[in-house]
Amino acid sequence: MFRDWPYLYEGDEAYERQYLATYAHSSSAAVIIARVGGDIIGASTCLSMQEASAAVRQPFRDRGLDVSRFFYFGESVLIPAFRGRGLGVAFFAAREGHAQAVSGADYTSFCAVQRPAEHPLKPPDAVTLDRFWRKRGYQRCPGLVCQMTWCDHGDAADSVHDLTFWMKSISGAALPVATD
Repeated sequence: MFRDWPYLYEGDEAYERQYLATYAHSSSAAVIIARVGGDIIGASTCLSMQEASAAVRQPFRDRGLDVSRFFYFGESVLIPAFRGRGLGVAFFAAREGHAQAVSGADYTSFCAVQRPAEHPLKPPDAVTLDRFWRKRGYQRCPGLVCQMTWCDHGDAADSVHDLTFWMKSISGAALPVATD
């Protein structure tokens, strides 16, 4: 599913195993699975920002933010045929509930890849999830950006990608960064 727009990720099994090991060894992590019968149709992950990768934590530290106040939402993936049925909403609700149950975090946060509007691989019917995220109470934090490296579908080598963070207060505390 990450091979599709906007991630265009060309992954490999070794990297995926290493990535998932972070969640398997975390005391704060949750993996939420959506199933139809015995088939997995979607998944969503989260863990304490303190246990997230250095690339994810660094923009917060660079701004002097205490990462213990944040809970990081990794990916949410859902087979396209099952989108628009409330499962994405359920993923967010489950992760927010988990964050509140296992941590004293004030905020939940996730990051989304930024692609130019005129990107040659952008499908003509592509829409951003901005409206969906805002409806869940998340605000985009344009000055809070991390960089991750992966190989785009069709490319021969890895490249660096900017991902902008989105944030929501789950404690009532004011957001500690500027939003748009």
